[in-house]
Amino acid sequence: MTEIALLTAANLVSGATDRRSDAYLFDIQLEILRGGFAPEGLELTPVRWTDAATDWRRFGAVLVNCAWDYQDQHEAFLATLDRIAALGVPVFNDPATVRWNIRKTYLREIEAKGVAVIPTLWPEAPTADDIAEAMRVFGADDVVLKRQVGGGARAQVRYNRANLPAPGPVMDRPGMIQPFIPSIASEGEYSFLFVDGDFSHVLVKRPKSGDYRIQEAYGGTSEAIDPTPADLAAASSVLGALAEAPLYARVDMVRGAEGGLLLMELEVLEPYLYPRQGPQIGVTLGKALSRRLGR
Repeated sequence: MTEIALLTAANLVSGATDRRSDAYLFDIQLEILRGGFAPEGLELTPVRWTDAATDWRRFGAVLVNCAWDYQDQHEAFLATLDRIAALGVPVFNDPATVRWNIRKTYLREIEAKGVAVIPTLWPEAPTADDIAEAMRVFGADDVVLKRQVGGGARAQVRYNRANLPAPGPVMDRPGMIQPFIPSIASEGEYSFLFVDGDFSHVLVKRPKSGDYRIQEAYGGTSEAIDPTPADLAAASSVLGALAEAPLYARVDMVRGAEGGLLLMELEVLEPYLYPRQGPQIGVTLGKALSRRLGR
């Protein structure tokens, strides 16, 4: 068996004293991936990316997929990936792709290639004036402020005319401001999963009543669906804008006012793969990784 390291957050691994509340999702994903990797002679071993004592050379490859705590240490995280790659150990997705994807300004590049993206402003030090400017530019009374480097709706704030921020800074790091897309609350957010450029499965993620955040940590639910040809084509066009297909990718989209899907996020860093909704992804990813390793 060839041992494959699965990079994880420190508070995901079994036995962690501060194990996060959604760690059960990691457990589900790990079980399904292990089942799919084993027939390929690949053994998946969770490893904390912050563990400085790890001998990375013992692994046949490293999967970045479950490093869910990179946000506040992203430069150290990227440096770790670079060190692993410098040892000659294959890293998936590769450090250059992860570095590009870690800051959501990549959306500008994808939009420039013709993909429909949610309109966004990119203040480096967001203030109340930036919120007001976004409402003016978008012609919207409802906007969402997010971190440029972040995930899971962490530190995300929704502003409208009734809860405008006080004058001054509203975020302590580079941010992004988008108009709130009403369909996320009524229809949900779509996540399309791809392996080596090939479509695996899609699900719709819906928020609990009265919220707009679709993550399970906030009461959101997920359901596998069959995509329409037009929606699948829209998601596939996002990967088509890349120079080459990543080993794994998740395309998150919401429906715009004109009826087409808009790109919210392309996740090729550490996306949850929703394996309960598409359990075949374990086998598919195992085979794809085996091909990448020339087995």
